[in-house]
Amino acid sequence: MADTVIVLGGGIVGLACAFEAAGRGYKVTVVETGKPGGQASGAAAGMLAPYSENTEQPDAFFRLCLDSLRLYPQWLAEIEEASGRRIEWIPSGSLNIVYHEADLSPLRTRLLWQNRLGAQAEIVEGSRLRELEPHLSQNVEAALYCPQESHVYAPDLVAALEDACRSRGVAIMDHSGAVTDVRLSSAPGVTVSTTARGDISGDRLVVCTGAWTGALGRWFGLHFPVHPIRGQICAYEVPVGVVRHMVFSPQAYWTSKGNGTLVCGASEDVAGFDTTVTERGIGRLVRSGPKAFPFLADKPVVHRWAGLRPAIRDGWPMLGQLEGAPQVVIAAGHYRNGILLSPVTGASVTDLLDGKADWGLLAAFAPERFSLAVEGSLSV
Repeated sequence: MADTVIVLGGGIVGLACAFEAAGRGYKVTVVETGKPGGQASGAAAGMLAPYSENTEQPDAFFRLCLDSLRLYPQWLAEIEEASGRRIEWIPSGSLNIVYHEADLSPLRTRLLWQNRLGAQAEIVEGSRLRELEPHLSQNVEAALYCPQESHVYAPDLVAALEDACRSRGVAIMDHSGAVTDVRLSSAPGVTVSTTARGDISGDRLVVCTGAWTGALGRWFGLHFPVHPIRGQICAYEVPVGVVRHMVFSPQAYWTSKGNGTLVCGASEDVAGFDTTVTERGIGRLVRSGPKAFPFLADKPVVHRWAGLRPAIRDGWPMLGQLEGAPQVVIAAGHYRNGILLSPVTGASVTDLLDGKADWGLLAAFAPERFSLAVEGSLSV
């Protein structure tokens, strides 16, 4: 009989883990306190941009992001086949713009090492830049053009992934309420207690609770330093094709969606678990728009929203099996890269369940890397 796996958390990371595990024969139950994809996942801009998000060096985190980008075409095809739904995926490429010639030096440094790893990037200026992005301000001096980057429409992806999970037999227990206890046994086995769904038991547990993961460490005798960062985003009505690429500036980014909106993000602040949209946060984005795209000066914001991003001290996710509790796998703290990292996270978590994980790849993301012993011990 196949092992039963409880996936705690129904955001895109949890759904990706459930989809992959069910595809390899596990019996999977997703336990979600609210609505699947209702937090950071559904609110994300959906950018698949490892070269733009990781600008310093080809470290382990960059390589994890790049591996995930390369998995995306096949992963999306599998989700579409399982769900029967189309997912908006736009291979737009990206432009990282600068306003001063002095800012070109860091772009050239990035170009050297990123091209060695497949970016196929180039510095574009003058007429070449305006050919790529005609509505950019004349004050933009140059840009690093990376044709390998792309973006998805996150709400559609999350909805399709949920349907794909169900088609593979995943049980999704949404609106389960708060988790009140996690009990481990030496079988191995695990029982999760919830306020609305009672006790749910299985052989293995995968923790994908995003910004809420920090509260769970006490059940494993560990410290999980995950905290929420509020990301505020807005959108304008802009016809498809006016902005052709994902455009990154030092102040904001812009990406055009197939529904005729131009998404602008993201203003970040520390506000606990408050997802209120603020005038200050959106105003910061609105003020940055005309500097890059002058036509935005006359455009009203038609939609604004916020999500909670699960941040960790070093900016890298926790991804691995607990040393003292091998039936528990942690996959949390993906911060701004949950959409990008979902395919590689689902594959890595299921490799861990299978006992076939690449320990060299995952060592840098060990969940225990911050942990000091806390009072108490694992419940047995």
